[in-house]
Amino acid sequence: MRRSDEYWMKTRLDFDSKLEVRHQTARLVIRKSTTRSASGHLHSCSAASRLQLLARLKMFSDDFSISQLALPAVSVLISFLAYTSQYFFYHFESAPLRKDEIWKINIFAVCIWICYYRACYVNPGRLPEDRKLATVDEQENDRRTGRQRWCRRCQAYKPLRAHHCKTCQRCIPKMDHHCPWTSNCVSHFTFPHFMRFLFYAVVGMSYLETRLFERVSIVWNDRYLPSYLGPSIVQLAHLFILFIVNSVTVFGLLILLLRSIYSLAFNITTIESWEIERHETLVRRARVLGGHLEGPGGVKVQIKKQEFPYDIGIWSNIRDGMGGSANVLSWFWPLAATPDRRSGWEFETNGFEDPGTSWPPPDPDRIAWPASQTLPNDSQLPESYSSARETVHAFNRRKFDDINRQRPFLKFKDASDSTTVFNKITTTAMKIVVQALFTEMTRMKARNLGAMLKGNALEISVSMRMWSSTTRTTCRWQYSWKEEINIGDALFIVNRL
Repeated sequence: MRRSDEYWMKTRLDFDSKLEVRHQTARLVIRKSTTRSASGHLHSCSAASRLQLLARLKMFSDDFSISQLALPAVSVLISFLAYTSQYFFYHFESAPLRKDEIWKINIFAVCIWICYYRACYVNPGRLPEDRKLATVDEQENDRRTGRQRWCRRCQAYKPLRAHHCKTCQRCIPKMDHHCPWTSNCVSHFTFPHFMRFLFYAVVGMSYLETRLFERVSIVWNDRYLPSYLGPSIVQLAHLFILFIVNSVTVFGLLILLLRSIYSLAFNITTIESWEIERHETLVRRARVLGGHLEGPGGVKVQIKKQEFPYDIGIWSNIRDGMGGSANVLSWFWPLAATPDRRSGWEFETNGFEDPGTSWPPPDPDRIAWPASQTLPNDSQLPESYSSARETVHAFNRRKFDDINRQRPFLKFKDASDSTTVFNKITTTAMKIVVQALFTEMTRMKARNLGAMLKGNALEISVSMRMWSSTTRTTCRWQYSWKEEINIGDALFIVNRL
């Protein structure tokens, strides 16, 4: 076993070692809880059992995550479809499986198990120690060509097409994505096993789908026969569940397989497909803005169409993606060798672009801003004053400049405050005048006033303009009498004011 594989298996066993330490700690706590107390009596067994249960729940909550259920869930799904289906076919008297069909189902199941195990537990790769430090020439070349070849999280040299996986916590060579169903990265070293797993899963489940569909057709054609001549209710429910689960699963895996075949044929990973889409969006934006986009600090960045450099032909792409072997049969062999660990760091290009052109292309939205420079404070400024008078004069000059800068804001604030006070005074005065007017009117006799104003309209209009620093509101209330004055309505108007 290689040293890298040993390290990978060691990291996969870290979780078990942590659990063992937690179990030992829990046993120690339980042992201490059962010691004699100050009164000389033992704690009850129920208290110890409760403490043990709480300790186990604490360990489970600390170490549990949804991703840990992926591998058991997929294993249960494979077992359910591969083996319970054979149990159903064996007891389905109308059309049991033939021996060759049983052999085919089990061969597909074995291939699926082998490929799934290798896709889960093969080391996706890590940067060798001899490549972590780039030479001076490489650093100068990276600075000149604009290549982003330094991982800030790993603090190490990052090869081309490598990306940092936050789950695996390291840079993965030619990373496609981190698959949650395998709990492993699909990379340059695990992609062949992942492709074979998808292929055998789709082919095997499609074969199972045809066998299930034949039984469903038999049940449907015999639906008018007496129930004792057909399958039982349990068998019908089992057949229905198998057919639905298998159909949904094979549909999802078929889409994933077609997407992976496309990536294999054009030598494009999932991350690189996102980079291509983003680059095309930037090119369309730059075409409208004259070929340039604004970068950090207002710097103009030239954007031009750039071809993907790693598409070297369909045959070469498939050969390199399936381990570098030109033997087509080895692409489908479940026990095929993993790609050489020395590969995966340098890739052949198609030569459509200049050798110094890097991928991905520059993105103004992702270019780092220049490092900020700390401005010197007053204590760090050199003393350039020859006397105390010059020092005081310079201080007064700075104070005068500060006042001039703040003067427009102070004027605006004073004007706003004066306007508010004027509005309050005006509103109060108008309310007093109008209230006095209506008070005088109440002293008059309604009949005499009504006879005097008969046929005429008395219109009382009060207008006030209220000003503020932001809005100007004009409030106007109007009321009219034709035959008689309603004192209650008049007082209502005054109260509104």
